[in-house]
Amino acid sequence: MFETRPNRDAEVVLAGRSNVGKSTLMRELTGHDFSTGQRPGVTRKPNHYDWAPEDFVITDLPGFGFMKGVPEEVREQIKTDVVRYVEANAEHILVGVIVLDGKSAVDIIDRHSGPDEIPHVVEMYHFFREVGIPTVIAVNKMDKVEDRDERLDALCERFGLAPPWKQWQDTIAPITAKRGSIDALNEAVREHLHEAGRDDLFKFF
Repeated sequence: MFETRPNRDAEVVLAGRSNVGKSTLMRELTGHDFSTGQRPGVTRKPNHYDWAPEDFVITDLPGFGFMKGVPEEVREQIKTDVVRYVEANAEHILVGVIVLDGKSAVDIIDRHSGPDEIPHVVEMYHFFREVGIPTVIAVNKMDKVEDRDERLDALCERFGLAPPWKQWQDTIAPITAKRGSIDALNEAVREHLHEAGRDDLFKFF
């Protein structure tokens, strides 16, 4: 089911748990409406938005982690498929964007942290880095967060980044995709595109 990737040399991928707003962000970035479901786990295969002339594609990967009403073996398969997709295409992926729900991310990460457990989203961040993909953490739904700086500092700590968050603006991007407030993400992505020598792709961000 993951064999639909257009043959493009440059890619930006969006990854994250279900229901954090990836599809909304994808719509904001591309201007194209993808079918988003009210139920988690609706996106089971990657959504690609392809700019053939620029040899560039943005991909919204299926959400991973707990999904109500979705059997555990299906959840595990989705996560495995996401990992395999990223590994297979790592040399083409210029930036990986991990999308979090700013309101609930700290609680979810803490709930799944323990001596024998690494939260999926933290594991995914380190996995992207291990395979050499520059990674931006897009902290979504920030309009619902009151203690903004404290929350972002707390997230930095969970990902092994020393606070304050403002020194990580190429890595931590507070956004509200539903309101079109994604400038921080665009700037962070451009930073990494510039490092990759792809300033020509700035027009998409």
